[in-house]
Amino acid sequence: MLVVDSQVHIWENVMLPPIHRQVETYSKDDLLQEMKTAGVDAVLLHPPGAIPGGNELALEAAAAHPDKFAVLGWVPPDSPDVSRKLLDDRLKLPGMLGLRYIFMQPERQSWPHDGTMNWVYKVAEEKGIPVGLLAHDFLPTVGEIATKHPGLRILIDHLGASPFLKDQEAFETLPDLVALAKYPNIAVKLSGAPSNSTEEYPYKNIHDNIQRLFDAFGPDRSFWGTDLSRMPCSYRECVTMFTEELSWLRGDDLDLVMGRALCNWVGWNLSE
Repeated sequence: MLVVDSQVHIWENVMLPPIHRQVETYSKDDLLQEMKTAGVDAVLLHPPGAIPGGNELALEAAAAHPDKFAVLGWVPPDSPDVSRKLLDDRLKLPGMLGLRYIFMQPERQSWPHDGTMNWVYKVAEEKGIPVGLLAHDFLPTVGEIATKHPGLRILIDHLGASPFLKDQEAFETLPDLVALAKYPNIAVKLSGAPSNSTEEYPYKNIHDNIQRLFDAFGPDRSFWGTDLSRMPCSYRECVTMFTEELSWLRGDDLDLVMGRALCNWVGWNLSE
């Protein structure tokens, strides 16, 4: 079975926000070692959204280890003239498969609603590349995007749940995300799940929520992942929570969720 993580950050000489590991550097080599221990074959890297040089670091990792890393990067959406050229240049680099955005900084919180992102969706649709979104607080808007851009492949981060909330409070947005399953161009990353529970491994109190999303989106649009730097358990436990503890996830469905479906969605041609 091919095991591919739908989201991990690497960084150097900077501190990420407190919900992440508080180390100044977490390198590709650090990640490769954890992957080996956990039995993870490959990782889709996400440059941290506000870290200078994050795209370059991730792309360097993908160039050095094309069988281990690919990238959903980003270009500044508020500078479209410059960013169009930047995107064209980055898409020529090995491993650059698409884009991913978060909008947590105060100056960016209006971007999903004020038209700033419109050109990004249009260009991504034209180029056939996916766009990932941390969208727990604007899920209904994602349906509007999917309708306007039916050829755009959209990935919703972290079960559509806030990374800052726990237990059922974190999943108050679940009905909004389930409602998006009717759009064939929207998929969900089942990433970050352990961090949304106050229980111990295997975090059984959120299993029903994961199953509800799987039932809605199906195995071809449901992607295992971690956001490893903020997980409360080992990398291996992030894997086994899905491969051993979800009794309803077996066979071909498990194979798709653990990596094959993600590779199909983002266009990453990996062999086992």
